[in-house]
Amino acid sequence: MKIITATAATQGQRANDYNWCVEGELVMPPIDICRSDRGDPDGKCGCGRGWSGANSHRATTTAVVREVSFTMADYTEAIWSSLEQSGWWPNYVDDEDVREMVAYLIELAASYPVGAVLEMRLDVVTQR
Repeated sequence: MKIITATAATQGQRANDYNWCVEGELVMPPIDICRSDRGDPDGKCGCGRGWSGANSHRATTTAVVREVSFTMADYTEAIWSSLEQSGWWPNYVDDEDVREMVAYLIELAASYPVGAVLEMRLDVVTQR
């Protein structure tokens, strides 16, 4: 299955790139974007342009599509566990939110070839 993971590839292409994730860890879109970045992905916080690392709970502006031997159940468990560890589940997201996020990530990864480096700018994901 194709998934999206953190990468340092293409870091520096934008002046405000950052990468505090562990190379290869699963990433997901931010659950919430702060007030300073809501209307501007180049806001001072950076959450409007960053992927959230599922394991490190850090962030990166670059992610890559990879092929891994995961099942849908594996992927769902990993995302659910990350959201639970970071305090989002069950306080702010529910099981349906997790299933929707996994479905979105699978659909997004399927839209790009393996090795494609992606960036997120608010709700828009593009290939670099």
